[in-house]
Amino acid sequence: MNGTGNGNGALEGAVIAVAGAAGPAGRSALLRLAEAGATVVASDADPERLAEAVDAARYAHGGATVIGDTVDLLDLGAAREWADKTEKEFGRIDGLVHLVGGWRGGATFPETDLADWTLLEKLLIRTVQHTSLAFHDGLLRSDRGRYVLISAAGATKPTAGNAAYAAAKAAAEAWTLALADSFRKAGGEEGPKAAATILVIKALVHDAMRAERPNAKFAGFTDVKDLADAIAGVWDKPAREVNGQRLWLTPKP
Repeated sequence: MNGTGNGNGALEGAVIAVAGAAGPAGRSALLRLAEAGATVVASDADPERLAEAVDAARYAHGGATVIGDTVDLLDLGAAREWADKTEKEFGRIDGLVHLVGGWRGGATFPETDLADWTLLEKLLIRTVQHTSLAFHDGLLRSDRGRYVLISAAGATKPTAGNAAYAAAKAAAEAWTLALADSFRKAGGEEGPKAAATILVIKALVHDAMRAERPNAKFAGFTDVKDLADAIAGVWDKPAREVNGQRLWLTPKP
């Protein structure tokens, strides 16, 4: 996947929504999508950090259309309103990149705090349910609709202290695969026009983490810039090739 320039132009003129855009992964995704010529509509629950991320993407790519919306993705009505508003304003919606994250865990399985599950169920499952339901029809109306979920290797091979996190990620993956099946069925004999894809990482690393821990190896971690390239790359392939697929950015456990 091409990390510079516009690649094959698959994103030129596309309208892409990014949920959970204010963190390091979101910032890199906004930069990469804007660089590829997309109009980017970013959301996050933190308005200050979102404004900083949007400004950075605009500054890096003069002339790019990057806007920010503070959206409560725990509210299905708010998610639907965001999707409808975006499609109405720009005439189309070609993608939803779901970067809403969060982690809680413990040292051992018996020490699992079920309050962690209560939080992670909202952050990692409920937000996926809401964005997928809200954007489903608009993505089907596009000729290049993509729903991209970022997941974790732990969903496939949970560890004892990560039961709540891994179970929430696994549920989000299952939900996204059901979305993919909806796209498959909608496409009929011609195959899906839209695609739902899961990008699987072990964990993310970015420049600030490396600066804080210069001797750390971060083995198997995915740099946020590489994740952004992989996100953009989902549009480079036909829908039938990526729909319902787990694309591994780290070795399978």
